[in-house]
Amino acid sequence: MPVKTTATLFYRKPRSSGNFSIESAFDQIMASFPANSPWKLRKFVSSYFSNGVVPRTKAILEARRNQDQVNHVTGDVNYLALGLPRDRTVLTIHDCGMIDRVKNPAKRLFLKWFWLDLPVRRATIVTADSIATRDDLIRLTACDPEKIRVVPVCISSAFVDAPFTFNKECPEILHVGTAYNKNLERHIRALAGLRCRLRIIGQITREHTDLLERHQIDYRADSNLTEDEIVRAYRSCDLVLFASTLEGFGMPVLEAQRTGRPVITSNLSSMPEIAGEGACLVDPFDVDSIRCGIDRIIEDDAYRQSLVEKGRHNLHRFQPTAIAKAYASIYESVLEAAQPHDTTASATGQRTAQAKSV
Repeated sequence: MPVKTTATLFYRKPRSSGNFSIESAFDQIMASFPANSPWKLRKFVSSYFSNGVVPRTKAILEARRNQDQVNHVTGDVNYLALGLPRDRTVLTIHDCGMIDRVKNPAKRLFLKWFWLDLPVRRATIVTADSIATRDDLIRLTACDPEKIRVVPVCISSAFVDAPFTFNKECPEILHVGTAYNKNLERHIRALAGLRCRLRIIGQITREHTDLLERHQIDYRADSNLTEDEIVRAYRSCDLVLFASTLEGFGMPVLEAQRTGRPVITSNLSSMPEIAGEGACLVDPFDVDSIRCGIDRIIEDDAYRQSLVEKGRHNLHRFQPTAIAKAYASIYESVLEAAQPHDTTASATGQRTAQAKSV
């Protein structure tokens, strides 16, 4: 049996809740490599949370000790690339929005340097999960476009189609996330006067509560949910409202489509690209536009059903087998380019017991 080439995928350390999308996507991508693939994949989970200078420095050194023939930093811990060999590292970037959100010029400059500029330079290939993210990377880092490959992520297999009867009299509307870009305040204003129940996933603030009560919105807010609980929230809703102002990818759009729910999302950033024709697109900065989208989905049965059907069709673009094939091709090109410079140590790879075989 021929010896397989090894590639290690580096994951962030999971928190008690909230870390699901990247982990679930890459677990599924790894599982979708065919059995006869020439690649032997290993998953390495960082021992350190992404908080502060010292834990991140330790994480970089740990990654260096566990480098492999090909190394892939899967996201949200971009700085791990600083401890890996420049010619044998793939870096996946999901979102650049955090850079633009920082208002302090000095802090923004340091974050951009540490989170984007240096990791991008250290990687031989950078993958972006959308064209929007690729364009942001080029704008922020002046990276050579030829170095960036657009490879989408796939949805977790935990999400499955769940047939239901739409409740037109009092629909349950699901809102995912409470960060500034998730647009909860405008969503609340758009729902004023509508008979519905708003289900919020995320930690709400006192300002959110005051706004909900002022507009007399019937709501429920839950935070720190498990992935199973999030899946059940999608299955129990009638409509997903995700008119975010900025997304590197916008996974809730695909999660809604996979569950068979109509979804409203934004007409900017990555969301039209990800949604295809399977979503109602609105202006996220215009409360009236958001409300018109909600009203149309509730009242127009044919339109609502067409969105659901087009959403199901859109999911074909995000099949894990196709994404696994794309990454296999990227790993192969990295290995071929690096072979003239390989050493015995780099070819063998050094790993600790934390590296788990798939």
